[in-house]
Amino acid sequence: MGKRLSTRVTALAAAVLVTAGCSSPVTSPAATPGGGTLVVATAGEPDTLNPVLNFGVDGGSLIFDGLVARDARNQLVPALARELPTVSTDGRTVTAKLRDGVLFHDGSPLTARDVVFTYRAVLDPKVDSTLRSDLDMLSAVAAPDTTTVVFTLKYAYAPFLQRLALGIVPAEAFAGADVNTAEFNRKPVGTGPYRVTSWTPGDRLVLAANDTYWGGKPANAVVVVAFVADDNVRAQRMRAGEFDAAELAPKLAAGFDRQAGYRVQRVPTADYRGVMLPMGNPVTADVAVRRALHLAVDRQAMVTGVLGGAGEPAFGPVPPSSEFFEPSVAGRPAADPAAAAAALDAAGWEPGPDGIRVRNGRQAAFTLMYPATDSLRKELALAVTADARKAGIKVTPEGLTWDAITPRMKTDALIMGYGTPYDPDFVSYQLFGSAFAGQGFFNPGSYHSPVVDEALQAGRGNAGPAARRAAYSTFQKQLAADVPWVFLTYLQHTYAVKDAVAGVTPRVEPHEHDVANSLWWNIHTWTKQP
Repeated sequence: MGKRLSTRVTALAAAVLVTAGCSSPVTSPAATPGGGTLVVATAGEPDTLNPVLNFGVDGGSLIFDGLVARDARNQLVPALARELPTVSTDGRTVTAKLRDGVLFHDGSPLTARDVVFTYRAVLDPKVDSTLRSDLDMLSAVAAPDTTTVVFTLKYAYAPFLQRLALGIVPAEAFAGADVNTAEFNRKPVGTGPYRVTSWTPGDRLVLAANDTYWGGKPANAVVVVAFVADDNVRAQRMRAGEFDAAELAPKLAAGFDRQAGYRVQRVPTADYRGVMLPMGNPVTADVAVRRALHLAVDRQAMVTGVLGGAGEPAFGPVPPSSEFFEPSVAGRPAADPAAAAAALDAAGWEPGPDGIRVRNGRQAAFTLMYPATDSLRKELALAVTADARKAGIKVTPEGLTWDAITPRMKTDALIMGYGTPYDPDFVSYQLFGSAFAGQGFFNPGSYHSPVVDEALQAGRGNAGPAARRAAYSTFQKQLAADVPWVFLTYLQHTYAVKDAVAGVTPRVEPHEHDVANSLWWNIHTWTKQP
């Protein structure tokens, strides 16, 4: 596992690696005929750079390639596979033929053995991969020769080809190593347009161009991904000129609409925000309280005020842009306080002397957590608090670190975000399936519904489009009746971009936290004028 850097790339990387630290400035040299440096900033930082351990699982990681990738319309296209893999008539055998001449960053050739190792590592119970449930339909993966990979499925799984966007790692890099703790996880070797030159935790990831990339030499020599958790600090540093592009909350991004030399890129997404309501809390476990909160929140006001218009009201986890969207679940975007009151009255929640509803001596009150550095989730939490108060529900917002949030998710509500534009099986199967109840961020509120479980299983196991649509319609209707989440808004992801940067190609984005599948999914084609 080696890293071979040319003198030119090493020098450029050194130019951007100034004194380490979370708030150290990042320089951004202008473009040169040989390619310059692009600096982008994001809020989230990956825990690992190993796809087996959930880095860039849906592609777009810049460092790795999967057998398939997604184009600007999110349609599947061949990547490490020379053509889209073929599926047998019964849907249980998938065959991929590898592209010729692909090299890993250390110069070693890609073979079918590497693909087999990658998928077997995900399935290995000794490996701490959160992706294992994504591949529970996979029975075996084999390489009959050096350029052919055959996947055998336990059952026909409609979106299996989409699972083949997982980045491929070199088997040789893990010889004698524990995948969970391997040096590779911080110093990876992939086949993608960029190779890692350094990763300074809490600060930045520096990537150098892979000049022998099978998809063509990148247009720029170095990409620096700066990790800046605080939204306001990220905006300040963008305004100071440190970044060529930065992910920003909608209100902060709007400030760049009026700033010379910048533009705001507003990107449609399937990324939703909502209130996860845990079943382990005696107040939020009451479906009447959950339904009342669903009716009490003013989603349109949140879109207009909190998002600055950069989004739309949300009523479920399947976006309106999806062919699987069930339109009957969409409710009123404005608050309906009369209906909220009626729901609480019917369940015996009576107004107390301070206006807060009470039943059997217990107030309709709960804590609503949000990550303290996320200004958007904070504003949504405050909006929910105000709307709930009008219905007689007392919500106490609390900004915390993720370390403090995680152990409390079974009993305290949380402003959460998820969402994918790819397939409704993705995310929702783990997030709402009872088999995943209480497993970290998989179904953290321990929601359980036999109807939902059956519908989710039918949707993933049936390859017929009509049957899948029927299954996901049932899923969405039951979820709307049970209200384990109060869905609030779908976002537009907002980015400030310097006018000097060209080649930016937005596509509908999923919920992401770091390097993958953001605006910079095709940054290897971007250019920057002096």
